Amino acid sequence: MTIKLYCFGESGNAYKAALALELSGLEWTPEYVDFFNGATRTDAYRADVNEMGEVPVMVDGDVTLTQSGVIQSYVTEKSGRFGGKTREEEREVLRWVLWDNHKLSSQAGMTRFLMNFLPEDKRPTEAIGFVQGRLKAAYAVLDAHLAGRDWIVGDDITNADLSCCGYLYYPEPFGFDRTEWPNIDAWLERLSKVDGWKHPYDLMPGSPADRA
Repeated sequence: MTIKLYCFGESGNAYKAALALELSGLEWTPEYVDFFNGATRTDAYRADVNEMGEVPVMVDGDVTLTQSGVIQSYVTEKSGRFGGKTREEEREVLRWVLWDNHKLSSQAGMTRFLMNFLPEDKRPTEAIGFVQGRLKAAYAVLDAHLAGRDWIVGDDITNADLSCCGYLYYPEPFGFDRTEWPNIDAWLERLSKVDGWKHPYDLMPGSPADRA
């Protein structure tokens, strides 16, 4: 049975789940969610798809899961990939996924939204500057950790990599310049060379160009 992923191309959190599915080799298909026209805010979506009003949502037969980290974990269960090779690595992968969700992706996603998807006169300049400062601290942590490493945990791709990269390939400006963080830059380049990797706008339907 083909796994269905409710998603849209602009969502970095959906990208984490979609990239895990794509690289795992599992059969899946994207189900476009028209976020910018309010699809996730409808009563029908909350009743039938996700009570939290969010993407991604994965449906695999009788199994329905939300939250990218949970979906990544399910992909690991089904494919045997990305979870770490030892119990110690499994815990370390979880540590980095939780760190990303709290310190990196949540703030990168919000900053990117405020800077690119709100009307210019409604963009909160002071709040954006504050969060960009917090993001620089997160980039510094990740860049230092990647010094001398190919991957965040162990010697292969894990959900730690697939989570932390979620917003870092997007072209819209949000204060992240890869060239300022050489270890992150090399890691993103390395990941993009993995067989099956796709840019978020190529992997999932929906992009700013579609609304232009």
